[in-house]
Amino acid sequence: MNGSKDSINEICGWLTAGDRGDTEVVVGPPTAYLGYVQEKLAGSGVYAAAQNCYKVPKGAFTGEISPAMIKDIGCEWVILGHSERRNVFGESDELIAEKIEHALAEGLKVIACIGEKLEEREGGQTEEVVFRQTTAFKDKVKDWGKVVLAYEPVWAIGTGKVATPQQAQEVHASLRTWLSENVSPAVANSLRIIYGGSVSASNCKELATQGDIDGFLVGGASLKPDFVKIINARKA
Repeated sequence: MNGSKDSINEICGWLTAGDRGDTEVVVGPPTAYLGYVQEKLAGSGVYAAAQNCYKVPKGAFTGEISPAMIKDIGCEWVILGHSERRNVFGESDELIAEKIEHALAEGLKVIACIGEKLEEREGGQTEEVVFRQTTAFKDKVKDWGKVVLAYEPVWAIGTGKVATPQQAQEVHASLRTWLSENVSPAVANSLRIIYGGSVSASNCKELATQGDIDGFLVGGASLKPDFVKIINARKA
C-alpha cells in the first residue's frame, strides 16, 4: 500500500529507462493505480499485476476486484496468497486455492505465494507449512505454465532479516522435489520458483547464484532505483 501518481511517474521513468536484459518484470501497484500503471507501462516490456482478486466474476463483494476486471484494463497478472493476505487479513488456504483456480480459468497468470512464520521456522515446520499451502491449490491448476510460485518466509518480509542463500535454496529445492513427486517431474523442472523476503541490491546477486531460485518477489526495494540492480542480479 504505497504510492501516488507522482511517485509512480518517477518509478516508471527509471524502470523503463534501465537495462533489464531478458528478465521478465512484473510490478504490482495498489488497485487504485492499476489502470494508470498499465497505461504508463504499455509497450515498455514491463507488465502490471493486481495485488489480489476475488474468486468470482462479479457480485456483492464490496471492495473486491475480479479477474475479469483485471483483464478488462489490460493486465495479465495477479498476486495471490501473499503473506499479508494470509496473516493480516486472515485468508485461508482454501480461499486462496479458490482464487487461484478462478483467476487461471479467467485467463490470468498467477504469482502464488507461500511461506512460513517465524515460530513455524523455529519449530522445524517450514516444509510442512509450504507443502500444505501448495497442496491446497495443486489440483486447481490445469496449466502450470501460467503459475509462478513465490516462496516468502514471513519472518523475512520487511524485517531486514533475509534467509541466507543456503536457507532459501534449501526450501526451493525441497519444493521442487515435492512438485516432482506430487505434480510431475516436468512441472518441477519448468516451474519458476521465486524468493521474496527483504531482497535488496546488496544481497540479490548471492541469492541469484542458487540453482533453484529463479527470480525475486521484491517489496520495499522495488520503490527505489536500485530495483534495476535486482532485475539484473544474474548479470556479471
